[in-house]
Amino acid sequence: MPDPSEQPTVLFVCVHNAGRSQMAAGWLKHLAGNKVRVLSAGSAPKESINPVAVAAMAEVGIDITGNIPQKLEYETARESDVIVTMGCGDACPYFPGKRYEDWVLTDPAGQSIEVVREVRDEIRERVKTLIQEIAPA
Repeated sequence: MPDPSEQPTVLFVCVHNAGRSQMAAGWLKHLAGNKVRVLSAGSAPKESINPVAVAAMAEVGIDITGNIPQKLEYETARESDVIVTMGCGDACPYFPGKRYEDWVLTDPAGQSIEVVREVRDEIRERVKTLIQEIAPA
């Protein structure tokens, strides 16, 4: 873990970087503010964010419409203190000394807004726990 006086960097990774990882990044930025540096990427990114994920986040006042799915790069993972994977399997490189978490969540791709709301709310709870562990007030 990073020095408590430094801002930790969290990387959220899913396959397409279009739903779960984007919602998680939105929640972390919203709930932690500048206490945490937030990154997200995908092993096989889509061209745009899932519009249902965008709509679900907008319902809670978080705008992720300007986000663009990013390709997971070795350097991005190397510079992160915490790497949270969401269904990307072995696509994420392993670095000793990093904190890894694998969040098993329903993929929002092709799901109804009701399902995506459930995923959004589960991500919010996981992000709140993560903040308490890596950047307590």
